[in-house]
Amino acid sequence: MTKVHVIHENDAWVVPLREAFAELGTPYEEWFLDRGVVDLRAPPPEGVFYNRMSASSHTRDHRFAAEYTGAVLAWLERHGRTIVNDGRALRLEVSKVAQYEALAAHGLRTPDTLAVVGRGGIQDAAAALGYPLILKHNRGGKGLGVRLFLSPEALAEHLASADFEEPIDGITLVQRYVKAPAPFVTRLEFVGGRFLYAVRVDTSEGFELCPADACAIEDVRESAAIGDAACPAVAPAEKFSIVPGYDIPEIPALERFLEANGVGIAGIEVIEDEAGTCYVYDVNTNTNYNPQAEARAGLFGMRAIARHLDGLLAHTRRRAA
Repeated sequence: MTKVHVIHENDAWVVPLREAFAELGTPYEEWFLDRGVVDLRAPPPEGVFYNRMSASSHTRDHRFAAEYTGAVLAWLERHGRTIVNDGRALRLEVSKVAQYEALAAHGLRTPDTLAVVGRGGIQDAAAALGYPLILKHNRGGKGLGVRLFLSPEALAEHLASADFEEPIDGITLVQRYVKAPAPFVTRLEFVGGRFLYAVRVDTSEGFELCPADACAIEDVRESAAIGDAACPAVAPAEKFSIVPGYDIPEIPALERFLEANGVGIAGIEVIEDEAGTCYVYDVNTNTNYNPQAEARAGLFGMRAIARHLDGLLAHTRRRAA
């Protein structure tokens, strides 16, 4: 039977999608990509393939899950399968440098950033950028390596300590801190490459929104980690609120950016500075939703994803017939 194939490496994140498929009666199969074999001699099965591989997969002891997924996506692309979030999307998922360069190609502003390979170049990059600044991992997810520094002394102390986290790909981003007039950022959700809704995220206790997982994120005062407080699937309901009628001039460009990069489903985080300038600072091609905020607004991202995939499956069947 032709079906939807869900590529992932974290069962917990797929639970609401399973429920949405059950409501529609959509046939599906999960491909848990941690380790295995890709037989390049044989064609893949027919169907629709939805890639939910995460940049943070290595933190769950799935060190090569993203690389494995890249091989599978190349195999699927070679055989012309319908893919939601293809190999181009995976490249963005595992590299903020790739994200920022692709966003810039569509006229979208990102925070000033220097990409540094090796711990030794971070202080020089910081001096060139100026303070306050943020360190973060190029291959992110879960707020990996995200810290705010207000002075060269604080940065030097951190780099000399055991608290400095080596990025999995060796690339640390030194990024200008964008100060918002109010303590929130906005996450724009897209399904089928089109804007679905925006959710406002309270950042009074932390400024890095992570997908659904137990996180350890440093807040803007460089204090203790806040755990799951910025996780949309498990955070306190009051941290997330869907914004009715949300609209910004950047949405059409964001949709063009997604289309050009093989991204059908994503959450894109933006922040406005005190002058009202909008910056795009993160693209999550593996997106999750806050159930309490959705229930209050009557909008449901996973149901929208399931309907989108179900429609693609119907189209695939008609084409095959």
